[in-house]
Amino acid sequence: MDSSSLHIAMFPWFAMGHLTPYLHLSNKLAKRGHRISFFVPRRTQSKLEQFNLFPDLITFFPINVPHVEGLPHGAETTSDVSFSLGPLIMTAMDRTERDIELLLLDLKPQIVFFDFTYWLPNLTRRLGIKSFQYSIIGPATVSYVRSPQRMRQNMTESDLMQPPPGYPVSSIKLHAHEAKFLASKRNCEFGSGVLFYDRLNNGLMLSDAIGFKGCREIEGPYVDYLAEQFGKSVLLSGPIIPEPPNTVLEEKWRAWLGSFKDDSVVFCALGSEWKLPHGQFQELLLGLELTGLPFLAVVKVPIGFETIEAALPEGFKERVEGRGIVHSGWIQQQLILEHSSVGCFITHCGAGSLTEALVNKCQIVLLPQLDGDHIINARMMGSHFKVGVEVEKGEEDGLFTKESVSKAVKTVMDEENVVGREVRENHAKLRNFLVSHDLEYICVDNFCEKLEDLLK
Repeated sequence: MDSSSLHIAMFPWFAMGHLTPYLHLSNKLAKRGHRISFFVPRRTQSKLEQFNLFPDLITFFPINVPHVEGLPHGAETTSDVSFSLGPLIMTAMDRTERDIELLLLDLKPQIVFFDFTYWLPNLTRRLGIKSFQYSIIGPATVSYVRSPQRMRQNMTESDLMQPPPGYPVSSIKLHAHEAKFLASKRNCEFGSGVLFYDRLNNGLMLSDAIGFKGCREIEGPYVDYLAEQFGKSVLLSGPIIPEPPNTVLEEKWRAWLGSFKDDSVVFCALGSEWKLPHGQFQELLLGLELTGLPFLAVVKVPIGFETIEAALPEGFKERVEGRGIVHSGWIQQQLILEHSSVGCFITHCGAGSLTEALVNKCQIVLLPQLDGDHIINARMMGSHFKVGVEVEKGEEDGLFTKESVSKAVKTVMDEENVVGREVRENHAKLRNFLVSHDLEYICVDNFCEKLEDLLK
């Protein structure tokens, strides 16, 4: 390792949707000779090892996650519990503070990347280590919802319907049900008696610098806005396109997908945490059936049910036999998206899934869950960049129908449709830009240089 190489510790929120992107970033940094100490829940380490492409430079340090009353024994990440118990995972993570301090004293990294552990900057400052809030939430969302301009408002529904003063893109706005949801989160606790927004705000205010995944061509306006608002460096790491995993697609999926024509299968994956209410679960599946296309839907067992089978619409399984599969377990999403038979991807609009969608050739249908980042991501990709079609929902209740699901899929799959043709062309342009070799190489090199500048 040369003298300019960095030693970075990674301490992401204990959710697979945060751990995995942090590890993808670690691979990019290790590829340039930087050493990574990655803090991971003990039993979750085995799920991440396949993504560690530089085991000589990326070392996992397993963390014992304390038991918190109300959590199932052995629960470590949000994927181990229902959505409502996520705050207790955060409480458990907060209780690792002393263990993290001992690890940092022993390892002596130069900088620690974190996202939700708002107490970390004060700890690292005492130890002479820099803190870097690397957010999985995109800069468009943070600047819409958590900029100092927004913090000075009361965060009412009417406030949130429009962007804050000075926000750089006017086409991004919220629907009534989305504004109502985000306003309601103002008083939500998220671990250890700390309000969710206060946790984010404290990290943003106390960290030595802030970082996001992305590149200036897409995220530049939001990053400039945040740098001005917070008065500190805001860095972009590049799009962080995942390296090909060191595994192959499971035979059962390879064989099933291989039985269909190229670009004909609809793949729907709604993330590792989103559980649909039963009515919306059924509307989604009936919408997929209505397309008339083969489909693979990866969804959690809906609220109030023990199994997927028990929640299916009546007669559904028989009607779609041979062309439709509903699956509730973990799946090799990256490899499935690369399969030639997949022509459409319905995504919940998590940042990692969107990146994987944008760098593949399948068309994108946007079905954001009620989460600030997913909503803003959907508006960015649907209204601003026009690279996908968002499923229509009720303005007040936020509910989608089988017809709106089917309509969105048919729009992007129909080469004769004017909107579909525009979306295809825009997606192709953005994909070509993102996968050009020089883009990420230059972005990551620039990111590393700015990290080194922080340490001077």
